[in-house]
Amino acid sequence: MESKAKLRNLRTAPRKARLVADAVRGKNVNEALNLLKFGIKKDVAEDIAKLINSAVANMANNSDASVEVDGLRVREIRVDEGPVMKRFRPRAKGSASPVLKRMCHISVTLSN
Repeated sequence: MESKAKLRNLRTAPRKARLVADAVRGKNVNEALNLLKFGIKKDVAEDIAKLINSAVANMANNSDASVEVDGLRVREIRVDEGPVMKRFRPRAKGSASPVLKRMCHISVTLSN
């Protein structure tokens, strides 16, 4: 049995989020949540932990039997590129430089 959860338009660059996602891919859910809470000192770790908790809640809600968190693993976690906000920064001699504020979409699949 598997469960999915998605987080869309997270205001973090995908490159930064992939570093955290690669650290928890394939791990047990309890181990992944402990690593995100205590082992990784990045802001996106809190968002990914919430997403994993949401996937666990989805599995508990959608299944008839009780779900044991000990048996669940992070089977797949993907970080895709989202929309990009384009802003401009003033520069010398009346010119401007673009500032790209990137967003990402994260999807998690848990399985037994």
